[in-house]
Amino acid sequence: MSAQLRLSLERAPDHARAAFVVSDSNALAVQTLDSWPDWRGGALTLVGPLGSGKTHLAAIWAERVGAAAFPVDGVDMVGEGPVLVEDAEGRLPDETLFHLLNVSARPGGGLLLTSRVAPSLWPVRLPDLRSRLNALPTARIEEPDDTVLGAMLDKFFFERNIRPSAELLAYLVRRIERSAQSAQSVVARLDEAADATGRRVSRSLARLMLGEEQVEAVP
Repeated sequence: MSAQLRLSLERAPDHARAAFVVSDSNALAVQTLDSWPDWRGGALTLVGPLGSGKTHLAAIWAERVGAAAFPVDGVDMVGEGPVLVEDAEGRLPDETLFHLLNVSARPGGGLLLTSRVAPSLWPVRLPDLRSRLNALPTARIEEPDDTVLGAMLDKFFFERNIRPSAELLAYLVRRIERSAQSAQSVVARLDEAADATGRRVSRSLARLMLGEEQVEAVP
């Protein structure tokens, strides 16, 4: 299959609730987001390393509660409904973030912030904002465990219309970095290697690729 045709057959990323795998690494965060609107002060920060699933879980919450993604149509419109701000650390002026936190406690409001680090570590200058961030409730996602990493790999293979064997998934889970970026990268590289060499996507191809051995085309 040519590279152009292969790309045209790729599926769009699936951010549905059913596609999110719950495990020990994220179960408490899922439970906390599901408890909305009972968050203290109407706001919550979802913290986790790059590629841990923050965007997916935040998208599930936003879809469920009808949240708007920031920026909305003017900061003054925020009080009209829940708002999601991704990668919030250092993204917003202090005054804007302080305003978002204030209006999140209003009836019908709500605010979910995502970040790689706890809000107590964000670089802010306003003393009142620092106090608010230090007290802001936080839900944490840990780095993907075996269950979540295997599901990520399976998802990225599915998006490329590839059905990986259980043997291949287990092999990759034991060897790649524990992040969505690493999982997506290794799936793309395997797909491209299979196309270039005429081999099928398999554990043997993964072994050659990850071992940096030369992969020869099948005659």
